[in-house]
Amino acid sequence: MLRHGSHEPVRPNCVAVVGAGGFVGGAIANRLERDGVELLRLTRRDVDLLDPSAPDRLAALLRRAEVLVAASAVAPCKSVDMLRDNIVITAAVVKAATRLPLKQVVNISSDAIYADSPRPLTEDSVTAPESLHGIMHLAREAVFRAEIRVPLVMLRPTLIYGPGDPHNGYGPNRFRRLARAGQRIELFGKGEERRDHVLIDDVAEIAARVIFHRSAGALNIATGSVTTFRQIAEMEKAASGGAIDIAETTRNGPMPHNGYRAFDIAACRAAFPEFSFATLAEGMARARLAQSGET
Repeated sequence: MLRHGSHEPVRPNCVAVVGAGGFVGGAIANRLERDGVELLRLTRRDVDLLDPSAPDRLAALLRRAEVLVAASAVAPCKSVDMLRDNIVITAAVVKAATRLPLKQVVNISSDAIYADSPRPLTEDSVTAPESLHGIMHLAREAVFRAEIRVPLVMLRPTLIYGPGDPHNGYGPNRFRRLARAGQRIELFGKGEERRDHVLIDDVAEIAARVIFHRSAGALNIATGSVTTFRQIAEMEKAASGGAIDIAETTRNGPMPHNGYRAFDIAACRAAFPEFSFATLAEGMARARLAQSGET
């Protein structure tokens, strides 16, 4: 669960976002910048976190920071080599962080750490990932918890969509781009899996709020609603004026998460009662308006 260190929002003097060149890290940095927060946007051009000298280099770059957002990862993690690299990256960030008088650390984790469940997931759900990606994020959380002694936040977003996504993942991001190009949307099977999808803007907003409230603990970032991939494809077809086709394909292997991944977002509502997530229809409409710069 999440606990606030300050009931009223307090703007930190300086926030360092490690991984600011990425989809999530960049969105968080942009959100904080809109409120006039001084930022250290750190990317791999500033420091190679796989280099043995990375902890020293990163600690020197972080001298002014009060808050550290750890959003740097090799993701999605699909191999043992990628898992190893992610542990090296995490160790570099933690070693640097422990040398500094930080007031808060925010780690961007993932709902992939949870075991599959027929019931909506909460922050207290069993953590037993079966994928390397989930194992990677759970290992990152363990490293941060073992070493960080200042208020620590674990943010666990579910499937993120929105303009700027570099992965073109199956779902809203890929379907939107295919529809824009007038191409057919191909579903896995009948597209019957029910999943929660969260807009990148909302992920960045929640991250900003936990920073402003000097929070600690863990929080899932999800809307509390599930939608089938077929429904998402139909939304994009309707937005295109019906000009694209939707095709079902033979599924290879079982449905991920047994076809169901829902969330009970009571903890998020309790932490930020005035905040409302964008519905999938609203978020997809906003993404279409902003997609002109995408390739």
